Amino acid sequence: MNQSTSGNATTPGNHPPVSFGKVGVLLVNLGTPDGTDYWSMRRYLAEFLSDRRVIEWSRFLWLPILHGIVLSKRPQKSGAAYKEIWNNELDESPLRTITRSQSDKLTEVLADLGENVVVDWAMRYGNPSIASRLDALKAKGCNRILVFPLYPQYSASTTATVNDEVFRALLKMRWQPTIRIVPPYHDDETYIDSLATSIKNKLSELDEEPEVVLASFHGIPQSYFDKGDPYHCHCQKTTRLMREKLGWDDKKLQITFQSRFGPEEWLQPYTDKTVEKLAKEGVKRIAVLNPGFVADCLETLEEIAGEAAEIFEEHGGEQFTHIPCLNDAPEGMAVLENVVRHELQGWI
Repeated sequence: MNQSTSGNATTPGNHPPVSFGKVGVLLVNLGTPDGTDYWSMRRYLAEFLSDRRVIEWSRFLWLPILHGIVLSKRPQKSGAAYKEIWNNELDESPLRTITRSQSDKLTEVLADLGENVVVDWAMRYGNPSIASRLDALKAKGCNRILVFPLYPQYSASTTATVNDEVFRALLKMRWQPTIRIVPPYHDDETYIDSLATSIKNKLSELDEEPEVVLASFHGIPQSYFDKGDPYHCHCQKTTRLMREKLGWDDKKLQITFQSRFGPEEWLQPYTDKTVEKLAKEGVKRIAVLNPGFVADCLETLEEIAGEAAEIFEEHGGEQFTHIPCLNDAPEGMAVLENVVRHELQGWI
């Protein structure tokens, strides 16, 4: 039951009104620019690329490069890429559209828990910010909040930076809500089942089955892995479990890593190089999915469905299939619901 000190006979008449007694669920995705124009892209990239968790280089080395070179050139390039996938009807990125829908649908499927569970969503970079949505949940009476970083595989550059931002917001609160953080769910049975189902559903639409399927994960620098980041291990386990569920071997379902940035060596094999290599070796049909993304975005729609498809066809490939993320489809919502219900135990 939602409670409030306002009008309570046991408190002084001048006591400030405070609502409490509800449980919040905050879905947090990576982020999105507010628009495709130069300044919107620059604001977004500046926030993203100045995060110490994302770029671990010395600030003395990186910040002059970021503000002197990267932010003068990359906003135009990134803006052009976003224009290719932009949701023009709502004037927003697909990631914002899908994350909002996931939040709305999660509200519906958790309706049996009562009105005291409030679901909301935020972005680590861009809007709506984590701090603003924590404030909003608290204002609605949520003194217990489950934060759900939407990354199945843990990395310091994704999950940890969400946690950092959550606790930075708490530093400014006098009455802090109790916080739980959803742990990695890279080996969750419902997650693996949903991925396998999405693959089978997509391949059933094709006249001929792909010879090779690539599980393409967002990469991280090799140096991050060397320092102890578990991300690579989580990606490998997710892929192994998918193989077992589908009955495939490591030739049929291969793991690759995409979206490398800068001069460092990143986790390998690289997705673009693997796509090119397969085509040159005579493979005519491939499919690519992105198990590490819960919603389609620039990295899946433009980089994979667009650029990787072009690379494959330019080097002799004939059929390139992009398998969509789980998104807000029934399989995707089953994963989110299962994780949230599990993590709310003891609170509901």
